[in-house]
Amino acid sequence: MTDLSIIDPLPLHDTLLPKFIYGTAWKEAATKDLTLKALENGFTAIDTANQRKHYFEQGVGEALQHFYHSSGTSRDQLFLQSKFTYKEGQDERLPYDVSASYTTQVEQSFLSSLEHLGTDYLDAYLLHGPSQREGLSERDFEVWEAMESFYRSGHIKLLGVSNMSHDQLEYLQTRASIKPMLVQNRCFVHSGWDTHVRELCLRHGIHYQGFSLLTANTAVFKQPDFLAIMQRTGLTAPQIIFQFALKVGMVVLTGTSNEKHMQEDLHCMKIPLMDEEIITIEQLMMTK
Repeated sequence: MTDLSIIDPLPLHDTLLPKFIYGTAWKEAATKDLTLKALENGFTAIDTANQRKHYFEQGVGEALQHFYHSSGTSRDQLFLQSKFTYKEGQDERLPYDVSASYTTQVEQSFLSSLEHLGTDYLDAYLLHGPSQREGLSERDFEVWEAMESFYRSGHIKLLGVSNMSHDQLEYLQTRASIKPMLVQNRCFVHSGWDTHVRELCLRHGIHYQGFSLLTANTAVFKQPDFLAIMQRTGLTAPQIIFQFALKVGMVVLTGTSNEKHMQEDLHCMKIPLMDEEIITIEQLMMTK
């Protein structure tokens, strides 16, 4: 029998963190319709960012308002997550005044996100990425402290980071007054599915969100051991990857635009993987 408890939400700091999150990056004009389809097909968590270059956050908000009205669902039944993005990651459509302090930029971006999403709080707010490739700068800590102030005021339930290396995350964990509660990283098979960061998260009680689990790892689908798992279970390749991710403790982000795949993704546990198959997938291609 499938262990459905593995996809129950995680209780975390007085909120519930769903194990599946629908990602809205790169949807552009289709953002509203696809977000609405995800909600209608059972997703209860939505990831976005106030970064018009890659996200249309206002379109997410339009989908939410439609869904509340049509389904009777209330705001507190959903998990909404957005991000602060530095100028270097934006195009000309900035959500803040670049001449202002970083503290003010965070305030302007955060308040704009609340307006876009039609809410007075976010379940999670992430620093979209550090300001430099190695180490953390003082502006990273100024931004983090600004995010902390919204957490203290109750307008953010969970604080997190995205696109951070092991050493950067460890440094932030050591220095920050309020420790990161979430990390969202692109997850590569050749790094053992970001094993070093995941181990750090496990030690410090940080929840790991994996994205690009499929698009960054398409070579896995051709591996004989993986094909054998597909043949035994009858699961699709994405279902196997997502079940694996859940069983090793990840929260899964998926941004599929296919309604059938939305349903398949959320039912990835219908045929359980064996323990040895989980180990096989975790070790695939690490030395190749």
